[in-house]
Amino acid sequence: MTHEDFARLQPHLEFVELLSGQPLIKPNARIKTFHFMESGVTSITAESANGRVEIGIVGREGVVGATPMLLGSDRVPYDHFVQMPGSAYQISAEVVVAAVEDSPALRKLLLRYILTEMIQVRQTAFINATLEIEARLARWLLMCHDRADGNELLLKHEFLSMMLGVRRSGVTIAMQQLEGAGRIRAKRGRVTVINRELLEEIADGSYGIPEAEYARLIEGA
Repeated sequence: MTHEDFARLQPHLEFVELLSGQPLIKPNARIKTFHFMESGVTSITAESANGRVEIGIVGREGVVGATPMLLGSDRVPYDHFVQMPGSAYQISAEVVVAAVEDSPALRKLLLRYILTEMIQVRQTAFINATLEIEARLARWLLMCHDRADGNELLLKHEFLSMMLGVRRSGVTIAMQQLEGAGRIRAKRGRVTVINRELLEEIADGSYGIPEAEYARLIEGA
């Protein structure tokens, strides 16, 4: 964002540590704060009687809370919680909404970010309907890797089946296949990316479209 827009927000920003499992937005609860992510990963999940499935993730490229608030709502029916621990700058949602009303440049930037988030969610729906577990897992690991500082991802294995919407046994087999092929190394609570290029091959074209749109709309702005 511009120096002027950052100056509007800076006095209201509070640096906070984010813990694994920490809720940031609860379903249908009024959104009071935004979180500009600095590190870690926040999962957006939908839940029904059949279980919970991840429909999107937000890392250091984005802000948690922007989509509903800047599109005219103060709540959303989805859970947002910290999947990979990290940190963020927390700020009152009302402060950001007021700043957006005063700054066309800030409004344009955040609306472009919202579009990239919507593209990611739609791509996830398409991938989940068309590709096998191994390719979906590879894409998801690449997305987490993009948002990590190194090659080691702090991921609890019990989350994996929920993130992909499949049985845990299927995730275990897919992880073993990726590990056996030298793409990753998996241990309890963490996954290390060994060969990113090979992981992209396994993703079978499912990775890259939302990332390219983010580069075009945000990084190229």
